[in-house]
Amino acid sequence: MEGYPQFESILVERHDRILTCTLNRPQSLNAVDDRLHHELEELFAAIAVDEETDAVVLTGAGRAFCAGGDVKGMARGELSTARQRPGGLFTRGAVRLIRNLLSVPQPMIASLNGDAIGLGATIALLCDVVLAAEHARIGDPHVKVGLVAGDGGAVIWPLLVGANRAKEYLMTGDLVAASEAERIGLVNHVYPADQLEAATRELAARLANGATAAIRWTKQSVNKALWDRMNLILDTSLVLEGLSAATDDHHEAARAFTERRPPKFTGY
Repeated sequence: MEGYPQFESILVERHDRILTCTLNRPQSLNAVDDRLHHELEELFAAIAVDEETDAVVLTGAGRAFCAGGDVKGMARGELSTARQRPGGLFTRGAVRLIRNLLSVPQPMIASLNGDAIGLGATIALLCDVVLAAEHARIGDPHVKVGLVAGDGGAVIWPLLVGANRAKEYLMTGDLVAASEAERIGLVNHVYPADQLEAATRELAARLANGATAAIRWTKQSVNKALWDRMNLILDTSLVLEGLSAATDDHHEAARAFTERRPPKFTGY
């Protein structure tokens, strides 16, 4: 599409002044490998300067919205090596992805066609409105692969559900069913799967056809607190995630994932 890079893992489609962006690695449940991570960074930067778009929908192809980081890639050393280098998380674009996402001035709707896990949950929750199919789940199980929830979970979860409830979910890595996520404030609305797309289109059209300047400036006002939290927390949580990526527990969890067995953590 004109004005956008040639993505391999994201489909970008325009209908009137609504831009729909679909994560398109369905064979891996839209898990974020290095390529998709970079493309997301570029996508959000391009949307921010897109004068033809007044509302954005972010969704996933296939059965999931986004399964988070590519754990199989971690097991092969494709991601862990980068994290272990000094400043690796930053040079790989983790900060850039979050900053670019928060810099999008248009209202963004996350339409969870399926599970949103880890980084996928962070991306969804940093959008402005989250709609979910009733079978979808959301969660941040970084700890289950021996990692700190460093790529934004520690920023957004406490804002939405409070500190103690956020710590419970981030420290256990438990997934939250869509109905419970709606009850506690993680998602805005839940729909039967066959009604989600229509509900998403209806809301996107309302936003795109509304008072766009007022809508954007309202978003900017509310997000001031989110930017403050991001600036306070993100760099520290990413450094700690980088440290945790070098632990035996993380390498054991990545191997266990590919071998389809429970990990045996030692605390090292």
